[in-house]
Amino acid sequence: MKHSYLLAGTTAGSFFKLLAKNGFSPYPAYLGRILFLSQNGLWASAFRKREKKKFGKIIREYQMPADPVFIVGHWRTGTTFLHQLMNLDKNFVTPSVLQVSVPDSFLISEKYYAPVMSKMMNPTRPMDNVKLGVYEPQEDEYALFKLTLDSPLEKLIFPNDDGYFLNNYTDFYPEPENMEKWKNGLHTFCKKLSFTKGKRVLLKNPFHSMRIPLLREMYPEARFIHIHRHPYRVVSSTINMWNIVGRQNRLKKRGKAPEVAEVAEMMNKMLNKIRADFNDLEPGAKYEVRFEEFEKDPVAGLKKIYSHFELEYTDNLDEKVKAFLNDVEGYRKNKFNLTDAEKEIIRDTLKEQFIYYHYEE
Repeated sequence: MKHSYLLAGTTAGSFFKLLAKNGFSPYPAYLGRILFLSQNGLWASAFRKREKKKFGKIIREYQMPADPVFIVGHWRTGTTFLHQLMNLDKNFVTPSVLQVSVPDSFLISEKYYAPVMSKMMNPTRPMDNVKLGVYEPQEDEYALFKLTLDSPLEKLIFPNDDGYFLNNYTDFYPEPENMEKWKNGLHTFCKKLSFTKGKRVLLKNPFHSMRIPLLREMYPEARFIHIHRHPYRVVSSTINMWNIVGRQNRLKKRGKAPEVAEVAEMMNKMLNKIRADFNDLEPGAKYEVRFEEFEKDPVAGLKKIYSHFELEYTDNLDEKVKAFLNDVEGYRKNKFNLTDAEKEIIRDTLKEQFIYYHYEE
């Protein structure tokens, strides 16, 4: 799917609420997207009713394992790579692209959507050429947005100014009046995931980096893995990512590319929040990963994570991990050049993080 994937699968009622709240720009491309999403929403609504009727009571009564694992960290820090590796563990269940696309109904609609989505999807992600497919692991924010209509992604799709769409957020908590709906949306989604395989839930979501206390409140036994990476690599790659994702999903205005200073400021804010929240977690509930070291020897890095959390790193998992690494051996990361002035902005903004994480300038 080359466009509108952030909203595709949203029920008609939810989609029309977003349009009524935010409006849209009458550009031909946007009108085409709105027609597509409106039609798509009717199917999503019908499947939602069928799933609720068949599985509603079962899911409400289902008890999922109490100790989900959350992978957090700023965008473009290696969260996806770690997520892909841990997804190979048969003891975890993590959301797929299909499941976050139709979070209201995937228990019954998967067999209908899977062949259609397979034909419509690109084989790789547009921002970095990472493998993309119906059953590849995906972050749950896309599901949460569709289930609760409360996510910063709303401002990416419906920008209301010319700045970075995350500028106005002090955290990524839901609005107070939506808190219970948001928590119920996340918990129900996790229960459905666990119900499909009866396993422990694994989630990767950079937005959750600013929600650790809330997630800890919901899941006192949860575990958190924070992966971080040199800011020079992160800032430039994040700008590229949001440019592409925004362009492919926007329904309002033309939008403006985020600036280096804006992304650096958000990264600094996020890292400060993670550090503060990690200080409040007991040692057994948290672990930090330096991407540059993890990338050099992913097997050793994964074993350290498993040892820290007292998880079983089996021979079967080891074989799967090594096979996966062999498959992606030729993968080439995008390269982005920063000017000296841009590097100076990043260094000045993230000065404390350079010191704390021992990154060379």
